[in-house]
Amino acid sequence: MTASTSMTFADLQAEVAHLRDELQIRDQLVQQLSQELFRMVKGNATPKTNAQPSEESLAEMRVLREQLHGVEQQVSFYQDQLESRDTEIQQLRQTVKDLGDRSQMLERVVQEMPQVYRQKFAERLTPIKEKVALIQQENRRLHAELQSVSYRLAVRNRRVTHIDLPSFPRGMGNAALPSVS
Repeated sequence: MTASTSMTFADLQAEVAHLRDELQIRDQLVQQLSQELFRMVKGNATPKTNAQPSEESLAEMRVLREQLHGVEQQVSFYQDQLESRDTEIQQLRQTVKDLGDRSQMLERVVQEMPQVYRQKFAERLTPIKEKVALIQQENRRLHAELQSVSYRLAVRNRRVTHIDLPSFPRGMGNAALPSVS
């Protein structure tokens, strides 16, 4: 990743504003140079006694042309940089948009998760509830059966209420009991 792509969006905007300011200054200088050249050419258009431009003015014009050429190159360079930064800004905006869309999608998924978990839990709980219901039904049946057996035992025990006393032979009934005198 280049240094320019790792810059923040605000840094890029500040850099673009700075480059635009410099470009405006260069444009003003080009305008001034252009006016100066025009004035010099216009000044040379006036009838002079000597039609040949002086060495000094030729040297000055060469210097001005070189400066103009340098400024034009700088303007071209800065325009290329501005275009590059504009492209980079567009890419960053698209990335921000894509990340925002993804963030919204993830937020929806997170908001739906509790409902999904409740649904999955309910689906898993249904067979357990059915088993518990079957066990409770079986428990009630067994309890009823136990009560029925207990009742039958109680009834049977009531019928057999006579006490088992030892039985004595009938002939012994004439025996005298010892008297206490």
